[in-house]
Amino acid sequence: MKTDPKIPGVIVIGDHVQGLGIIRSLGKRQIPIYLVHEKKLCIGRFSKYLRKFIKSPKISDHTNYLSFMIEIAKKYNLFGFILMPTNDAAVYMLSKNKEMLEEYYKIPTPSFEIIDFAYNKKLTILLAEKNNIPVPFTFYPKNSEEISATPLNIKYPVIIKGIVGHEFYKKTGVKTFKANSKEELIESFKKIEYILDSSQIMVQEVIPGDTELMYSFCSFFKDGEIIGWWTGRKIRSHPMDFGTGTFAKSVYEPRLLELGKLLLNSMNYYGVSEIEFKLDPRDGKFKLIEMNARTWLWHSLAARCGIDFPYILYCDMTGKQIQNSNNFNDEIAWIHLYTDIAVAWSSILKNDMKLKDYISSLKCKKEFAVLSLDDPLPFIIETLILPYLWMTR
Repeated sequence: MKTDPKIPGVIVIGDHVQGLGIIRSLGKRQIPIYLVHEKKLCIGRFSKYLRKFIKSPKISDHTNYLSFMIEIAKKYNLFGFILMPTNDAAVYMLSKNKEMLEEYYKIPTPSFEIIDFAYNKKLTILLAEKNNIPVPFTFYPKNSEEISATPLNIKYPVIIKGIVGHEFYKKTGVKTFKANSKEELIESFKKIEYILDSSQIMVQEVIPGDTELMYSFCSFFKDGEIIGWWTGRKIRSHPMDFGTGTFAKSVYEPRLLELGKLLLNSMNYYGVSEIEFKLDPRDGKFKLIEMNARTWLWHSLAARCGIDFPYILYCDMTGKQIQNSNNFNDEIAWIHLYTDIAVAWSSILKNDMKLKDYISSLKCKKEFAVLSLDDPLPFIIETLILPYLWMTR
């Protein structure tokens, strides 16, 4: 690999608010940041901390994408830059082509043999069960007929979701389907079977309780040890029950430390990750839901609390010393303003939330997903393209 005499840079693959969070975290430290994305219209490219935006082919086209990544390494002298993914498709691509890409870049993403335990939700659950980590009751029907013929010792409601989450979403347009009875489960499963192979579908019980029982254990893990960790709680999401976070809070929850370390160690994992748990009010146990082998949507909240995961990863990849970080501020909130207003307004109209309760929830220290007086242009652009974003999502 050729070496670059300059400060080692970073290429962010993907966009949305977590890409912007990485750009701001590292750009403020004078680290050269490039953004690679398949759409020209993305908020991260308007950050003052970005060195350059490069439009890419679709990441699903691996052959063209790999050729493109090799080409830009040569064209812009990006040898030795660190590749940081922001979505599962990018994680998959990097892990499957790690050896080839490491001739040009530094790849913190582990090889696919490790990543598959997070990428494949069935493998995540099976690995957790093997290591006595509590999980929701989960099963994997071969077809709708098997559901009809098998007595299910399960309490409804349940959700149907994809073993590979982003592939399921791409095919169905939703993250999950909810069924309140066996009849609804069979009906929904039949519909999904028409567009997705049943081997890629799983059924899982819904742990009772609202979104506020959802916790994230986030860490940087290396050589069997947790170097830095942080925990947060999702307060509101879109959609509200099983969606993407729009409002979250930092909450100190050390009980997740042992469970997180156990899972990561069993995978022989390296790097930054988010492991989602839900606290089951029936038995008081935290039960593993899924894992993201990358930064997550609201990682900038952890940075605001004192645990900056992109920078910790950068330091380790460039040989800088890392201080073991496990002390962080809590009760600081993260908000993606426009989506959270939409979620709150919908809940208020349905009488699921009172306006005064929404306003009260905002009375705390806040980290905004996009809004920043120091770096205002991404928020201005997001405001201008808001109708387009709502239509396309």
